[in-house]
Amino acid sequence: MDASALATRLGRWGVVPVVTIDDAADAVPLASALAEGGLPVIEVTFRTPAAADAIAAIHEALPEVLVGAGTILDAPTVDRALHAGAAFVVAPGLNPSVVERTTLHGVPMIPGVVTPTEIERALALGVELVKFFPAEAAGGARYLRAVSAPYRAARFMPTGGINPGNLAEYLALPCVTVCGGTWIAPAEAIREGRWDAIREAAAEAVSIAAPFTGA
Repeated sequence: MDASALATRLGRWGVVPVVTIDDAADAVPLASALAEGGLPVIEVTFRTPAAADAIAAIHEALPEVLVGAGTILDAPTVDRALHAGAAFVVAPGLNPSVVERTTLHGVPMIPGVVTPTEIERALALGVELVKFFPAEAAGGARYLRAVSAPYRAARFMPTGGINPGNLAEYLALPCVTVCGGTWIAPAEAIREGRWDAIREAAAEAVSIAAPFTGA
């Protein structure tokens, strides 16, 4: 899957659940709950030692779920994520060595940007879908509308502070393809196995995104 195909798939959902998993045993029931809620996509962050095993479990048990790896900070972690079965890679910042490693593997990468300089660096590296992070803390939808204006080729995945109250505001921006959200499956809800609540949060996100995705 190339970057264009990834952007198209993500755009159909409008939302990517961003999750932190402490126990890999929770990965499959979590991904199942998200898929049942209408979001067969998940970004598993490399913030815990369970991340690689969680990705592998989802990849093996639920091939219909698009699983990505988040919080990728260096090239060796790219290798670990892809070996586990990640279909795409996301990072909080723009590290050329990470972009180069994903390019070498032929896997799409969504690096984090905030400033015009970072957007230009991403475009120069051949990356057009970038993560606007941390979205709310960096200035929110108003800032993104302004900073994106000169860069017609760039597409954005705002992440950080996105919630049901502001999701539509971001998706309404022409430059936004998809939003990343931690509110759908917070770590506490995963640890407690609150799959029904996660399923409902996913369905709510799908409903909010529907006017912008054509779902």
